[in-house]
Amino acid sequence: MAFHIRDPRADAAVRELAKEKGVSITVAVREAAERELAERRKKLPLMERIKDITDEVASWPKTGLKADKAFYDSLNDEDD
Repeated sequence: MAFHIRDPRADAAVRELAKEKGVSITVAVREAAERELAERRKKLPLMERIKDITDEVASWPKTGLKADKAFYDSLNDEDD
């Protein structure tokens, strides 16, 4: 899984970043790519970012139980 960087400016930038951080070129490239992906994901709407979670929860079977005020009060041992 090798990359060959043909652009001298890109090569120089990656080498400089790696040197400044004291890491290998591979680590510098990976961390830069991961940072860019994280920044892009922050720009996605919240519902798109949590879609995997909401799909998982929606797949759980329904219990038929009702989470009303009495239920939440019972969690705190509160009486009406």
